[in-house]
Amino acid sequence: MSRMLLALFLATTAMAGTASMGAAQELRFASSGDAVSMDPYIRNEVFTYSFLGNVYEGLVRRNPDLTIAPELAESWEMVSPTQWRFHLRQGVSFHDGSPFTADDVIFSADRVRAGDSDFKNRLSGVTEVVKVDDYTVDFITAEPNPILHFTWPNWYIMSKTWAEANGVADASRATDVENFATLHANGTGPFKLVTREPGIKTTLEANDGWWNEANKAGNVESVTYTPLPNDATRVAALLSGQMDMVYPIPVQDIPRLEAAPNVKVIAGPEVRTMYLTMNQWKDTLPGSAVEGENPFKDQRVREAVYRAIDIDLINQRIMRGQATAAALMVAPGVNGFTDEIERYAYDPEKSKALLAEAGYPDGFKLTFQCSNDMYLNDEAICLAISSMLARVGIEADTNVQARAQYLEAVLSPNMDFGLAMLGTTPASLDSHIALFSLHMCPRLSEDRPIWAADDIKSLVAGTSNYAGYCNPEVDALSKQILSETDEAKRDELIKQAWTITTDDVAYIPLMQSWSAWATAANVTLERRADNVFDWRYVTID
Repeated sequence: MSRMLLALFLATTAMAGTASMGAAQELRFASSGDAVSMDPYIRNEVFTYSFLGNVYEGLVRRNPDLTIAPELAESWEMVSPTQWRFHLRQGVSFHDGSPFTADDVIFSADRVRAGDSDFKNRLSGVTEVVKVDDYTVDFITAEPNPILHFTWPNWYIMSKTWAEANGVADASRATDVENFATLHANGTGPFKLVTREPGIKTTLEANDGWWNEANKAGNVESVTYTPLPNDATRVAALLSGQMDMVYPIPVQDIPRLEAAPNVKVIAGPEVRTMYLTMNQWKDTLPGSAVEGENPFKDQRVREAVYRAIDIDLINQRIMRGQATAAALMVAPGVNGFTDEIERYAYDPEKSKALLAEAGYPDGFKLTFQCSNDMYLNDEAICLAISSMLARVGIEADTNVQARAQYLEAVLSPNMDFGLAMLGTTPASLDSHIALFSLHMCPRLSEDRPIWAADDIKSLVAGTSNYAGYCNPEVDALSKQILSETDEAKRDELIKQAWTITTDDVAYIPLMQSWSAWATAANVTLERRADNVFDWRYVTID
């Protein structure tokens, strides 16, 4: 099947590839999956918001070294401990020619916090967004928030008039139901969407009216993106000259690509942490034969699963040494990371003893949901973990699916998993967002800590906490962390929170992978540790 797919791809793209060989300013690239939607508020997933970040822009952005920089906001200051003022850039137009103003910021703030938006936590704690004038906006917060804008580089600003005119003023997660915003885009960024064929091909062209054209570092005038889920197909497409850039690169192919005369490999550590989430909130564990029983509600069972995983063997055999074992749910480079907290040691005998102590001497069954095109070697890692769990008596029915089907199963409202593997990169590169989204008790409001599955789209905390983990002490610490302005005190609060969640085994951190991208020899680009691909920095000689 892989040979057939490769032959078909090369045959159908040979003519187009040959024709574009001389077009030095066309970027042709491929990755393992496609963007979920062109609507920038639908899915908080790295490839999707990375792709859309070339079309849309936020008030701020991140430089290649991940520092915060101005974008649609020229400057900002704290008027008071709970009032931030942002001065907007004038003379900016959306791709349809309409001007960017404070009205678009107000609209985008309302839209991102409403409906089925997956980015509600970007404005967590913001009580009011006030238009001061056409180019000045105030954000009022319930508590002091020293990192308010750290989560905003992938909160993109949409055009109010465009969204209302096309009937997409509300965010909708129904990605299987097309609406105007799922297939069209109207940003202020350096590239404009031309054609969108989900799962097949997306084409874009440079925005000649981009406000920042004078500072554009690269020379790309058009972009053609082709999703190629098969690793061998992607690599072959690069080696044959059909693609200018592909990612991710399987670790086993790195030596071969490094030896190729027409290819460059760019590798380095990610700030994304791979982890296992355990369904702790359903009364019956998906895949279990016992009605009304969920072993993961017991900390001892969660620790047993943790100790059953030989992460060093996975790194050696599957990752070829291109990963670092993780003890925390944040990586080095994220504020609040500490190496003082260690992983639970691999100990299958201890794992069996914990299971017996918890009342499962013969283990139990569960559904293990895995993707095969979202993360580097994701399918192989899942199958290895499944085998390791079997040795301690846990029978994991491993269901490997493509990105779209996998996310549909794991995320709300379905949450059809006993165990699932995911990756997390805190949008703020600060520990608070990981605690807020993944560890705080899912709740509907301050006075509604108890919630039901049919209410999950309205959560105001624990918005990505599909595990259902809940510890009021962690909630209290997370709130303190958000408002504490003394750096030393704040770091100590973060450490306390990570100590508690590690002891609870809220999740099972696995590793930080090394990300490998590969380009044609005549391509220069900036590889970011958060896996965001910014086309403005691409130069093709």
